[in-house]
Parts: sequence; structure tokens; C-alpha cells
Amino acid sequence: MALTRCQSAGSPPSSGFIISGFIVNFPHQRLGQMIVVSGPSGTGKTTLCRKVCEAGLAVFSVSCTTRKPRPGEQHGVDYFFLSEAEFERRVAAGDFFEHAQVHQHAYGTLKETVYDHLRQGVDVLLDIDVQGAAMVRSCTDELVRRCLLDVFVLPPSPEELAARLRGRGTEDTATLDLRLRNAAAEMAHWPAYQHVLVSSTREEDEVRFRSLLSAGTLRTSLYLGADANSPEDPA
Repeated sequence: MALTRCQSAGSPPSSGFIISGFIVNFPHQRLGQMIVVSGPSGTGKTTLCRKVCEAGLAVFSVSCTTRKPRPGEQHGVDYFFLSEAEFERRVAAGDFFEHAQVHQHAYGTLKETVYDHLRQGVDVLLDIDVQGAAMVRSCTDELVRRCLLDVFVLPPSPEELAARLRGRGTEDTATLDLRLRNAAAEMAHWPAYQHVLVSSTREEDEVRFRSLLSAGTLRTSLYLGADANSPEDPA
């Protein structure tokens, strides 16, 4: 049986062989996953995202926002804090994957750093709301469509969500009621996601979330034609 290693011009990074006249390309380098996580406050999604990034399994996409920094927050680490004028300028320039108004402030995810990570095979995690996730899903760019993995984190029950939010003790009754109304509106969107994770314990949630991300790396879309210089950024 004839066995010859090959690498055709323009082919994806792979270990290629000709076996009895058939060209077989083996996966070698993959694109990164674009992991979109949504869910209402109190489901533990922020903790999940932080744990995964701390373990080195993904990098966190730092969003832009027009709100003021909270105590301890750093520009470029927690958020890129922009003026409303600068945010609107970037919207007009098409710099964002997604952007949305949340609680009277604008939030958005910049394309540039996410593209760079995906091409380098680095998984990127985006903790964004349902508006932003819908914009990402509607994106026609090939790189995004191939790399996207989205998951909605649900509470065990509405009663448990309310108990978790009350347990924080950081908000007055009016603010808590607003968060619960917003949560109900958000949770209606979970069927639009590829995956859903119903929260249990923090430990169990982390195990299932890690398993989901690990399985996601096996998708052929992350390997077929995976080239660090292609596809190009959308105009």
C-alpha cells in the first residue's frame, strides 16, 4: 500500500497523506471556540466563567461599557470604560461584534481581540446578555459561525433565583423586583441557544460546563480550513 505525506497549497494546517491514491488530511491545528454565556444574575454564570478562565481553559473577552467603574474595577481588565461619544463612534465604525443597552448603559464586544484569539486557537469566553448573544448568532462572518458555542444558564427554579438574589443583601426591594422582572424576560430566550445548563451546585455546574467546552473542541468546523490568515475580517 502506497503511503505518501502531502500538503497541498492553500490547504488547512494538517498532516496530509496519500493512501492508495486517496488524499487524507488529518486535523492538526484548530480554531478557538467563541463561547457565549448568558443567563440572569443569580445563576452563577459569572463564577463559572471566572473559574474556567482561572484554570487557563479560555480567555475572558473584556467588554466595553459606558457606565462608571465600580470600586476596585480596572480599565482594560474588568471593562474598557468609554464615554458615550466614544462608544457611539466605535458603533458607527463597525468595531463591535455586538452591543446593547443594559440597565441604562451601553455594553459591547470588540471584534479585533476576539478574532486574533480565535485564529490562534485560543478559546474566548463572552459573558453577554440575550440581546448581545442574538447579534452574535446573526453574524454572517464565517469565522464566527464556525467557532460559536453558546449556552444559557438557568436557575433551578424561579423561587431559588429570588432566594439567591435576596441572599446577596446588596439591593433594595425596588431594585430586586426590577432584577427579577428582567430575569424572567431573559429566561424566555433560552430555547434560542445551542445548549442550556440548569444550575445545581457550583461544583456540579463547573464539571458540566467544562465537559461542554471540552466536547466543543471536537467539532470539525474548528479544523476544516483552519488557517491563521483566513477568513478575513468582515469589511
